[in-house]
Amino acid sequence: MKNFSNFTDYSRKEDLHFESKAVHGALGHDPFSGAVSMPIYQTSTFRHRALFDSTGFDYSRLSNPTRLELERTMAILEEGVEGFAFTSGQAANMAVFTMLNPGDEVLLSDDIYGGTFRIGNDIFTRYGASFTYIDMCDLTLLENSFHENTKMVYLETPTNPMMKVADIAAIAQMAHDHGCLLVVDNTLMSPYFQKPITLGADIVVHSATKFICGHNDVLAGIVVVNSEELATYMHGQIKTHGNQLAPMDSWLLLRGIKTLPVRMERHADNTMKVATWLRAQEKIKKIFYVGFEDHPGHDIMKKQCSGFGAMISINVDSFETVKKILRRVDLIMFAESLGGTETLITYPRTQTHESLTEENRQRLGITDSFLRISVGLEHADDIIADFDQALNGED
Repeated sequence: MKNFSNFTDYSRKEDLHFESKAVHGALGHDPFSGAVSMPIYQTSTFRHRALFDSTGFDYSRLSNPTRLELERTMAILEEGVEGFAFTSGQAANMAVFTMLNPGDEVLLSDDIYGGTFRIGNDIFTRYGASFTYIDMCDLTLLENSFHENTKMVYLETPTNPMMKVADIAAIAQMAHDHGCLLVVDNTLMSPYFQKPITLGADIVVHSATKFICGHNDVLAGIVVVNSEELATYMHGQIKTHGNQLAPMDSWLLLRGIKTLPVRMERHADNTMKVATWLRAQEKIKKIFYVGFEDHPGHDIMKKQCSGFGAMISINVDSFETVKKILRRVDLIMFAESLGGTETLITYPRTQTHESLTEENRQRLGITDSFLRISVGLEHADDIIADFDQALNGED
């Protein structure tokens, strides 16, 4: 019997398109049984045939066939060396930040997911690391922010929730010139629309709970690295910390990935229609959507992405309008998270970014009249109709 982990990743063939790689994954089937859908290997340990004669699996904390298929598939889609699947996006970020030593500095996007902010300020500062938040759109500011102890640059692009866009290739060059790693959170775009490693990033992270899963039914995180050295570190980290994703959740992500290209295209198409309608509404005072030509990051998006994603943020005319929308939405759901089949609307001030100080929220623009929208896969006309009755209907 062949060693499972040594099977060829035929989906790495250069002549296959992204859609085919997403559908077939790394192996494309179970090499033991021929099953077209990779089985859920719900086992904690594996039997060896004899001393020094292993199937390639020993213990599921170290590696599991279902999780390995997911990890190899994500490495293929992100065009990295190896992938690693964690219990959440937060766990994935925690794994990356364990690379820091006391005294190390990280430069991060100033507009960043509140959970990432919390990891830095509440956890790793206790171990002597420091975190400096800057506007990554300002390359001159970034260049002037490096110090001798700067070891990592961590950015989101587009950012959550202000939709700022950073030039990954330019920042990668800058980080490497200063001997730093570049980490990019690619959650909002997915590898279908954006591949940071091909632009120079060293590490890509995902909250795979979002678009990778796509169905609001899994908590998971992904790390993909661009070198064997980083892969060796991540193997040791996952072996020691025991933060690996379970087989059932890994299988659900594999199932979600098969439809990732189709979903992302529908997300993007719906989002352009919804954003265009919202922009014309009197009570919408400002809209943050990278697909509009007048968005300050639009040209960079066109350079480094193949689509504009599913995220919109808006400023409405008053807190009363916020309360009215959140009370009246019906098809659209008032809930945290993003990237699922359902359209979700979120109030970042008290949900995703409650960890930030009020001063920082106000500086970024996360005010009491600010909302974030993850546009789903419903018919665009139905999404718009629900916004219309929530925004303009009479109570």
